[in-house]
Amino acid sequence: MFTSPYDALDIPDVGVYEYLFASLDDSDLDRVALIDPQTGSETTYGELRGQVEAFAGALAHRGVEVGTVVAMLCPNVPAFATVFHGVLRLGAVATTINSLYTAHEIEEQLRDSAATWIVTISPLLEHAAEAARAVGIPDERIIVLDGADGYSDLRSLLAEGRTAPAVSFDPATHVAVLPYSSGTTGMAKGVMLSHRNLVANVEQCRIAIDLGRDDRVLAVLPFFHIYGMTVLLNLALRQRASLVTMPRFDLVEFLRNIQDHRCTFLFIAPPVAVALAKHPVVDDFDTSSVHTVFSGAAPLDGETARATARRLRARVLQGYGMSELSPVSHATPFDRDDVPESAVGVLLPNVEAKLVDVDSGDEIDDHGADGLTAPGEIWVKGPNVMLGYLNRPDATAETIDADGFLHTGDIGVHHVDGYFAIVDRLKELIKYKGYQIAPAELEALLLSHPKVADAAVIGVSDDDGQEVPKAFVVAVAGADLTEDDVAGFVAEQVAPHKKVRRVEFIDAIPKSASGKILRKDLRAREKAAAAR
Repeated sequence: MFTSPYDALDIPDVGVYEYLFASLDDSDLDRVALIDPQTGSETTYGELRGQVEAFAGALAHRGVEVGTVVAMLCPNVPAFATVFHGVLRLGAVATTINSLYTAHEIEEQLRDSAATWIVTISPLLEHAAEAARAVGIPDERIIVLDGADGYSDLRSLLAEGRTAPAVSFDPATHVAVLPYSSGTTGMAKGVMLSHRNLVANVEQCRIAIDLGRDDRVLAVLPFFHIYGMTVLLNLALRQRASLVTMPRFDLVEFLRNIQDHRCTFLFIAPPVAVALAKHPVVDDFDTSSVHTVFSGAAPLDGETARATARRLRARVLQGYGMSELSPVSHATPFDRDDVPESAVGVLLPNVEAKLVDVDSGDEIDDHGADGLTAPGEIWVKGPNVMLGYLNRPDATAETIDADGFLHTGDIGVHHVDGYFAIVDRLKELIKYKGYQIAPAELEALLLSHPKVADAAVIGVSDDDGQEVPKAFVVAVAGADLTEDDVAGFVAEQVAPHKKVRRVEFIDAIPKSASGKILRKDLRAREKAAAAR
């Protein structure tokens, strides 16, 4: 078993609201918490706390109480923080919904989570209202933050000036948030995260991620996803940093916000790193304020990380986690130069891990001459491990064993110096003639080609029914690149069994809001093509 290099932490036994806001002192109140680049408006920490209290009071007046499930269909705008923490202040449960969902997908989450309220914005109201009607949520329980005829809005609710009531719940067992797993390998499930889970993970992240009160964080990763919720929103608020919110990713706007607001800390997913490393428009903007880029949500290959670091003249660090871990279990320490760019760092405080052979079930702990263990599935235990999946005791039991270790489904290796690297997702390994092939390895290699803008690899069946690697490639605009060029480039650099045997050029790689490649969409595309 592997343990964290950090000393164990005492996790505060409090709810998220008390953890983040009760410790505000006079010097914090006038600090800027949130910046809306679309309007230029700023919200101080004192104003934010007042808004959270007033919103919680308005909800309580309307019957929201401990345990009420409130759905949030909202992109990254400053009001998200007010609503999210207002819900948690009451001991209610926030279930956050992907802003890109269709009405049907929203309805499914509302129904599964048993939400009785929904908060949204006017551009998303049509889908939200349709889904709400389908599950029986009346209009008076739909809040449209920026206003719409017939619905309550944030401004009027805050203007009521109501006081939030005192509430009581056990932070260790009471569900605070109910995000849904990404569904990249199956049906999405509600992930029950307690107040203690969220508080613990922010405390753990504070040790390895040196985000400070003078930092400005560009918040483009969605708050509705656990990465954005914990590592951007909650960590930044706890550190009294400033958040510059972006409702959606646009590279030019992203760069302009860095330049105009002098952003210092970027939390991103690998597709953004690819753009920062390769897109020519980056040179048109002043990014000199950035000192740290932190990548998570999916593996980032070392070459792209190094290229991003050179381009921005900033350090690029990685972390690892999943919704079920609140989400971070590993991070590259800011004060260690010996961890490779391709690694995901060390275990956070209070976290233990095992590597387990996927075939034999034996624990792996021996290191080879190169300092690395053999690959194995990563099992993680700590105060950030979820309570379980909502109404899915079967799935919970399959994921968390009797000893409290969460089986991540990710294959990794451990280095004798204490850091981990991710090989790939267990369910995404391609088996060719008995050999296991990691799609992430081939994707990292493809991204090193100067004419490849993005890439994804899945296993497909050849004419003999054998699973072989197929690459989906997005070529750099105007590049002269053929299928043979791609296949030959890979073949020159890998063992014969790892060769890419099929190549298809597409306009964009399908990805989730958190940046994970949606391989199920590529498999569906392949199946549809085979049926024609």
